[in-house]
Amino acid sequence: MSTTFGIMTLNLESEAAYINEIAARGHSCGMECYHFLPSAINPRTTLVLGRRFDTVKQCWVEDEFPIPSIIYDRCFYGDDEHSKQCIPIVSWLKSKEDITFLGFGLPNKLELYDTLRNSRLFPYLPHSQPIKDCSQVGNALQKQRKIIIKPINGSQGYGIYYLKKNDKTIHVKTEKNKKIISRIFPNEKKLFQWLQPLINFRPYLLQPYLELSNAASQPFDIRILLQKDEQGFWVERGKAIRQGNTGGIISNLSAGGSAVDFRDWSSTLPLASKDYILSELNFITQNLPHVLESEILPLFEIGIDIGMAKDGALWILDVNSKPGRKVVLQTQPDLKETLFLSPLLYGKHLSQSDHKERKSYYEKTLYH
Repeated sequence: MSTTFGIMTLNLESEAAYINEIAARGHSCGMECYHFLPSAINPRTTLVLGRRFDTVKQCWVEDEFPIPSIIYDRCFYGDDEHSKQCIPIVSWLKSKEDITFLGFGLPNKLELYDTLRNSRLFPYLPHSQPIKDCSQVGNALQKQRKIIIKPINGSQGYGIYYLKKNDKTIHVKTEKNKKIISRIFPNEKKLFQWLQPLINFRPYLLQPYLELSNAASQPFDIRILLQKDEQGFWVERGKAIRQGNTGGIISNLSAGGSAVDFRDWSSTLPLASKDYILSELNFITQNLPHVLESEILPLFEIGIDIGMAKDGALWILDVNSKPGRKVVLQTQPDLKETLFLSPLLYGKHLSQSDHKERKSYYEKTLYH
């Protein structure tokens, strides 16, 4: 009998191409694939109104079905009402004994920082602190001249601001819809009038600004995709370089960045720095999954964004438990089959082993 494998998103168009590719391979892995929204679960009958992948016709058909026994959670929450409605439903699903999640997600950026701060990865972390009031931002600008502020619960580079203190003015820069938006504030008072509503609306954290751009003044970082294989062991699937807009602040592809092959990029480095960078990256990828899983619930995949400063120092900029595949697939298209099969093969591994101990700590992990 095949195992029921559910892919859960907040709308049925989200990541459609990726989800279709997984579903098309379900049958070959002994999986019957379903796609549904958390809000489509009937609380009275606990049946779900969603889509089932018809292996004969090779397409989705509308169906009502019991909650699948294995769930691949690809929900990206925003500030909208539907997100707020879905969060407690997902929390309830994670607490159910008869449902296994491929991975449980990570806590917010600040809790993640606190988790990693007590580990051997501490030297790679940019100092992060929650923003409690505007004066804290003013003090940081006075001392450091350049800072970054970002939402504690943010993803995909959304809501990140670069602030720079000049002699008389304060320059603020962000990226929206692939465009760089700049504002100059004549004084601190005007800056605070803009900042206060922002930090009232959602919690923000403050970090020093790191000079992480290449020779062409494009922000760039190294994206590494790690996943568990069909035996449940962590493997590195691929890595690539993401370059942002010239003069921009983030390298996310969603903000208009481009992907560069990691091997091409690393071949341009001097030999000594190439060896150093590769061994440092290896240290991070070998340690990070185990540090995370010793503190929080098991994961299936993580995307790690690593910045390289002008002096060659490496910084862990972000860790994401629902990473995209775009940047890795653009530079390593031969990985397609592996990446489309991997959720199914890991799901099969979980269905054949006892994973009740995965349940103990799910509340903190909802946001990502």
